[in-house]
Amino acid sequence: MLRDIAMHHISLTPFGRQPVTAGILASQRLAEARSPLPEIDKWALFADLRTARARFGVSDRDLAVLYALLSFLPGRVLADAAPLVVFPSNATLSDRAHGMAESTLRRHLAALVEAGLVARRDSANGKRYAHRNRAGELVTAYGFDLRPLLVRAAEIAETAAALEAEAEAMARARTALVLKLRDATKLAAYADPEGRAVGIEPRLMPIRRALRRRLTLADLAEMARTLDLVLGDIRQVLVLRAAEMDGTVGRIERHHTESKTESSDLEGGHACGKTSAGAEKDCRDIGGESPDEKANRPSPNRAEPDEARPEKLASVEMNDNQRPAPTLPLGLVLKACPDLEPYAPEIRNWRDLTAAASRLRGMMGITPSAWEEAKAEMGAETASVALAAILQRFASIRNPGGYLRALTRRASEGAFSPTPMIMALLAETPEAA
Repeated sequence: MLRDIAMHHISLTPFGRQPVTAGILASQRLAEARSPLPEIDKWALFADLRTARARFGVSDRDLAVLYALLSFLPGRVLADAAPLVVFPSNATLSDRAHGMAESTLRRHLAALVEAGLVARRDSANGKRYAHRNRAGELVTAYGFDLRPLLVRAAEIAETAAALEAEAEAMARARTALVLKLRDATKLAAYADPEGRAVGIEPRLMPIRRALRRRLTLADLAEMARTLDLVLGDIRQVLVLRAAEMDGTVGRIERHHTESKTESSDLEGGHACGKTSAGAEKDCRDIGGESPDEKANRPSPNRAEPDEARPEKLASVEMNDNQRPAPTLPLGLVLKACPDLEPYAPEIRNWRDLTAAASRLRGMMGITPSAWEEAKAEMGAETASVALAAILQRFASIRNPGGYLRALTRRASEGAFSPTPMIMALLAETPEAA
């Protein structure tokens, strides 16, 4: 029996001058431990280790050598009951490792042993080989034992999953931070044409510089909180600028209040048929007609004189061309009016917004004449912004067509700007809360 024990003794120490290290002893203990998993796909395990290599202290070159070692093991499965010792020569292993020099191979093999992923099974003379019985069955093998990989398979998989989740959280946090930084930069440029937000840019510069480095989740969260404060300050500046452009921010609230009190007669409803002088005056103020004017109105089927029509069309085109585009950024309008997205998900420029507004006009019950009049007085882009704001508050506006006519009348008097409307809607969005 002593002879059998001696014949099957497995050395715990490396061959040659290499000393015993804690990593070598640890890998030997792992090679003799019971595996918590009966088997695992070796290439799935290798993929997890590739993800978590930094946590296990191995490099990409170390993994290249481990890949070569795994390729000498028959089949795809690392099984607890199967022999897991591979014994390629240095030359063969170098070929599998794409011609890696032997001195480099030895260095990376030592790193795998120190990391506790591979265990040495050195023979008396340092050669790698195997003993087989007469039936061809493997009895003893000297080389590299891959059993530590199987023993640590669950640990490797859990570490890889945690790192992947952390990487996804980092990517989401970084994306959100970049979007907030973009909003802060562009809104500050819009809100600060005359240097009223001079303190904003110095607060953004450190964040831009920090984004060039590798950051932790805590770093990203801290910078996101800073940007939230900056965006709050910018919104205050935007509200002040809106008040300057339109006289007072409270005017948009009056728009909202008037929309609830105006009746359907703004679109030529039944109330305009009243015979009182007050009702006729209201209809004329909104842009409608009194009953007497309706009696004298030409029939819709009667065509206008040919010589008058070109002049009218030219006048409308001239008005559209003379109206400047809104000073609001298009992105700000889309953020303040998210109800546009289901009807027009791909708005990239002002022309797309105008086309979407023209389609929505009919759905909202706004007549073609009210829409054309709004475009003529405000300009197509500004009219589209107004219609988008009306859509956003559609549930609280009784008569969208009449409301648009009221805004058109104010535009003709030079007393309308869409900026307060958008700022008020922006303050109501969940992101502003």
